[in-house]
Amino acid sequence: MINLILALGARIFSNPLANVYQKKICEKNSSLICNFYTYFILGLLCIPFALNINWINLPKEFWIFALSAGLLCSVGNACLIKALQIGELSVLGPINSYKSVVGMIIAIIVLHEIPSILGILGVALIIWGSWFIFETQKEGFSLKLLMRKDILLRFAALILMGIEAVFLKKVILLSSPVISFMLWCWAGAFFGLLLIFLFKKPLKIISKQYISKFAIVCSMLATMQLSTNYVFKYMNVGYALALFQLSTLVNLWFGYKFFHETDMKQKIIGTIIMIFGSVIIILN
Repeated sequence: MINLILALGARIFSNPLANVYQKKICEKNSSLICNFYTYFILGLLCIPFALNINWINLPKEFWIFALSAGLLCSVGNACLIKALQIGELSVLGPINSYKSVVGMIIAIIVLHEIPSILGILGVALIIWGSWFIFETQKEGFSLKLLMRKDILLRFAALILMGIEAVFLKKVILLSSPVISFMLWCWAGAFFGLLLIFLFKKPLKIISKQYISKFAIVCSMLATMQLSTNYVFKYMNVGYALALFQLSTLVNLWFGYKFFHETDMKQKIIGTIIMIFGSVIIILN
């Protein structure tokens, strides 16, 4: 139980801190380069540990889900980093609460599941809470704001990573949290490099001034992913995702602390409302 609580705490704090330094790196670097090098460095560090694993005995199903998760996560992370590069952390962070709304919509379309009254209440709370946050922007809570590049990229990342979480759970069940993490790193590096070639970005060597920042990003994302894998193994995914929403409050604090973002009182109120809404949907 103590290990599970520690893993949850690590997950809640590590992801926002990684976002902070991803944003700092992207002040002078391409988001695709940041995305690739993060997975590439983590993948290199995994190689010594991978030598003791019998990869041949893993089922074919494992490889299909692992590659799918890697593709979704790499593209999703690239979208997230680009959104952080051009947007505010304290605005983009709380959007994560919309993940449960996306899941509900997919369930209606694919599974024909009709949401309950509590589910509809949860959606209403998320929309109401986001109104508080989006009203701090010059466009207000409007279609023009929702079509803004950073907002669209954040929603794209949310959808891709939400689907990736389902595949990741399957990979963990077919192997282990550590093996899942290794394939997550390698697949992310492969698809991250592919994205660089597709968008014709020059593959630059990391500048010395960014090495320490990359080290922090890599260590925080490793902590985030390993703790996520561990929590998914021992806890219902719905409960885990509800608890992960607490990281949005950490994002708000980091946005204020590191980037001097404003209107924090209104953003905090909106974020808390959105968290309640998300929890209602996930635990319904």
